[in-house]
Amino acid sequence: MIQELNERSRQIFRYIVESYLETGEPIGSRTLSQKLRYNLSPASIRNTMSDLEQAGLLFSPHTSAGRVPTEAGLRMFVDGLLEIGNLTPDERQSIAARVTESGRTVEDMLTEATRMLSGLSHCAGLVLAPKQDKPLRHVEFVGLSDTRALVVIVTVDGTVENRVIELEPGMTPSTLRQATNYLNARVAGRTIAEARGQITAELERNRAELDLLSARLVEAGLAVRGGDAMTLIISGQARLLEELSAVEDLERVRRLFDDLEAKRDLAALLDRAQEAEGVRIFIGSENQLFSLSGSSVIVAPFGTAQDQILGVIGVIGPTRVNYGRVIPMVDYTAKVIGRLIG
Repeated sequence: MIQELNERSRQIFRYIVESYLETGEPIGSRTLSQKLRYNLSPASIRNTMSDLEQAGLLFSPHTSAGRVPTEAGLRMFVDGLLEIGNLTPDERQSIAARVTESGRTVEDMLTEATRMLSGLSHCAGLVLAPKQDKPLRHVEFVGLSDTRALVVIVTVDGTVENRVIELEPGMTPSTLRQATNYLNARVAGRTIAEARGQITAELERNRAELDLLSARLVEAGLAVRGGDAMTLIISGQARLLEELSAVEDLERVRRLFDDLEAKRDLAALLDRAQEAEGVRIFIGSENQLFSLSGSSVIVAPFGTAQDQILGVIGVIGPTRVNYGRVIPMVDYTAKVIGRLIG
C-alpha cells in the first residue's frame, strides 16, 4: 500500500505517525500545515487525511479533526517508512557488559537482560523459552499434609524445582519413601522424558515391585512438569502503567497482566517469533495474546552457535513505542545472549 501513496500523502502520513509515537496525541490539519515543508492549506491537508482514513491507515479518536494511526497504519509505517537507528559503540559495550556480568547461571543472565531492556526502552522486558529438560540427580517426595506432597527435583547442575501434587487417600510416609527410593534408583543422569519412558514400561510389565499407591505416586512425580513447559521472565511491568489516560486503558493492561500470569498462548508467540531470523514485531491485535491490551511486542530469537533456537527476548510496550530505538536494542541483546550461550 505504501507504493500507492503519492509523495504528499506519504509525507503527511509519516509526520502524523512520528508525532503520535512521540506524544501519543492526535494531530490536526492546522498544526500540520505549520509543520510541513510543503506549502499546503489546512483544507488540502484535511482532504489527504480523509483519504488516508478511508484507506484504513488513520482514525480520529475523538470528534475533533485530529488523527492518529490505526494498527494497520502503524504496521505500514514500521514495514515501509521506519528509519531504524544504530546503537553507539558505548551502548553496545554497556549492553554486553551488563549481560555478561549478570551472574553464573543462564537464568541470571536472562533476568538481567530483561531488566536492562526495560530500563533502556521504558517498556516491560520479556524472555520466553521452553524449559530445558536437564538430567536429574535426585527426586524426593515430602509430605505436606494428608492430601498434599511436595516433589523436589534436583538436576545435575544443581537446579532445584519444587512442585505440589495432590495425594490419593491412604498415602503414608512409607509410601512416599518407597516411591522416592524407586525413582532415584532409575532417574540419576537421565532427563524426565528419558526416565518416564523406561519407568512407565516397567510399571506396566511388573507392578508387583510397587504397591498400587506407590506406583501412582511415581507416575504423578514423573508427570509433574507436564503443564508448565514454558519459562517466562518479565521485568518492569510497572512501566506499562505509566501515562495511562483512561479507565479503559487500565483495564486493558490488567487483562495483559492476567494473560501473562496464566502464560496464555505464549507457546504460539514463541512459535511465531522463531519463524524468521531477526526481530519480529507484533502490533496490537496481530498477536492474539495482546489483542485486548493496546500493546506491541518486539522480540528476537536467541540460541546456540549451531542455530538451535532456545527462546526469545524483547519488550512489551504501548503501540506507540519508539520502534526505531528499541528494535536495534532487542536485536543486539539477543545476539549477545546467543554468543554467551553458544
